[in-house]
Amino acid sequence: MIEHLLHKHTNRFVSSYVVLLADMVMAGCSFCMASLLRFNLDFNGLGSFPFYYCLTSILTVRLVFFLWFRSYKGIIRHTSLEDVITLLYAISVGSIAVGVLTTVAWQITGEITYYIPVSILLIDYFCCLVLLVISRFIAKAMYWEIVASVTGRRQPVLIYGAGTTGLMTRNALAQDPQQRFTVVAFIDDNPNKIRKVIQGVKVVSRKEAVRRFILNEPVRPQIILAIDSLNSLQRTEIADYFLHHQVIVKTVPSAAQWINGQFNASQIRDIQIDDLLEREPIRLNNELINRSLHHQIVMVTGAAGSIGSELVRQIIKYAPDTLILLDQAESALHDLLFTIRQAGLPDSVKIVSQIADIADPIRLRSIFNELTPNYIFHAAAYKHVPLMEEHPYEAVRTNVVGTQLIADLAVEFGVKTFVMISTDKAVNPTNVMGATKRLAEMYVQSLNQRSENRQSTRFISTRFGNVLGSNGSVVNIFKEQIKSGGPVTVTHPDIIRYFMTIPEACQLVLEAGAMGKGGEVFVFDMGEPVRIADLARKMINLSGFSVGTDIKIVYSGLRPGEKLYEELLNHNERTLPTHHPKIMVARVVTPDYDTIDIAFRRLKLSLKQDAPEDLVRWLKYIVPEYVSNNSVFEKLDSTSQPKNRSEAVEMPTLQVLL
Repeated sequence: MIEHLLHKHTNRFVSSYVVLLADMVMAGCSFCMASLLRFNLDFNGLGSFPFYYCLTSILTVRLVFFLWFRSYKGIIRHTSLEDVITLLYAISVGSIAVGVLTTVAWQITGEITYYIPVSILLIDYFCCLVLLVISRFIAKAMYWEIVASVTGRRQPVLIYGAGTTGLMTRNALAQDPQQRFTVVAFIDDNPNKIRKVIQGVKVVSRKEAVRRFILNEPVRPQIILAIDSLNSLQRTEIADYFLHHQVIVKTVPSAAQWINGQFNASQIRDIQIDDLLEREPIRLNNELINRSLHHQIVMVTGAAGSIGSELVRQIIKYAPDTLILLDQAESALHDLLFTIRQAGLPDSVKIVSQIADIADPIRLRSIFNELTPNYIFHAAAYKHVPLMEEHPYEAVRTNVVGTQLIADLAVEFGVKTFVMISTDKAVNPTNVMGATKRLAEMYVQSLNQRSENRQSTRFISTRFGNVLGSNGSVVNIFKEQIKSGGPVTVTHPDIIRYFMTIPEACQLVLEAGAMGKGGEVFVFDMGEPVRIADLARKMINLSGFSVGTDIKIVYSGLRPGEKLYEELLNHNERTLPTHHPKIMVARVVTPDYDTIDIAFRRLKLSLKQDAPEDLVRWLKYIVPEYVSNNSVFEKLDSTSQPKNRSEAVEMPTLQVLL
């Protein structure tokens, strides 16, 4: 019954005028108390004092200044220091005004009866201030105590950080309408704060928190990270420390992300694996990117994919004239259009969607004829290693021939800049997907070397590793496996990968596209490699489960074409620094355009014959560092020359250079 009434009336507030009436009653009581104290509780002494006149005078002045400062407008259940300060102003100014007015009245009329003694005014001032402030906090405490008793047992939490953000987090939890949490302690690394008490909550060290509140409690508290100044390494170290004890770790957004500048309990969220990526935030040269993209006609191929869709969202911020979204996935493209239109577009940006296959020359030429882009981000590609190992025809057709087609059209139609999104799997490839991406890199680089292209189209390639949260990402797979109760499958206990988030990968792509002069292969600083088994353990712990007890990790063996260690450079490559600390230029040796063109013509001949082994054999011939791993194509590594040796005379230059 009480819970029903509370739920029904929880969003209703006491009328401001009821609060004003209560304040006036308490102001009258405080004056009565002050008068009695002044005469030592002797009621007979009040006979020589114009009590009713003075009471009327002070209440009239109090009313004026309560209305002036609007001290009665605050919501009692959310009383804060700001409300106390408003009351302090209203009561202080009111008391001063009463003293001045009664003194002036006495001096003008010569009647002492119009004068209120300073002693009474001082006692009344302190009584009124204390009474009004305490009454508000008592009402606030009673309200939240009733809410807490009705809502039942609350989750204990430890707030990591006893600074400003930590205190705001504690206040937000205290005022949470659902009263889901109770703060049992602050944790802080500052020895000067440890064992102190802040707002009635004790500050403890990290070790003491584990000993007192985690190891010896039947209900383990959750940890809320509430320090704005934590860098990624510190955040990871703290989270790992508590995850080791099977404690759920949550975090609060930075002050810049607070909704309308305010923070509330609903913004507290579980810490994500992205938060623990050991990387520092990327800082961009936004002015350089803006000069490149503003008022341009920009095309993004593969626009509905993970990388393509994030590129679209970021490019919109730079207000191009037209943004062309090209993809063959109808549903995904529809969802992207809906999302970006819901988010709101600048009036100057025109969005054009095009459903097309990048390996379709007729459709692509029609698009270029109609829209004439001058900036292309080429993200369309097949990327799943095991699938492409089974379907080399599709990998070559899309990743190689599709890239060649759109790059040739870029030259023909005078596109200013062509940025190709490549992958670390193109380095010393061990699978079909990686080899096709390396061949695509080679082609766009060779185009940049042609003398007739040097003054028209800049061709730039960007290489980076895995992105967290992309379609088919291991992180998404692990999430689904954990959600279903496990087991979590890892291919090999020693397998490692480089990771970055989708937004930061796209930021670096934009920066590389803006800074590139043409012909570069930009390599991104991916930070430290991550052991996939460790990633799986961390994700299980983040979900509140215990590895081995609640959810098991099972090793399934390397998949076709997969290798243990990804690389960003091959054995013959080195890097040069750029003005951006996260972007380097790989010194890559690439055959000239004529040689690559011969190779492509022969590769497309094998494509027409739809002979997978012959197709892969030619891939290995053109990309000699391509050595298969855990694949049916390993047998071709010892016989990677064309089946018909007479065919080799078709590309004598290629034999010499490669």
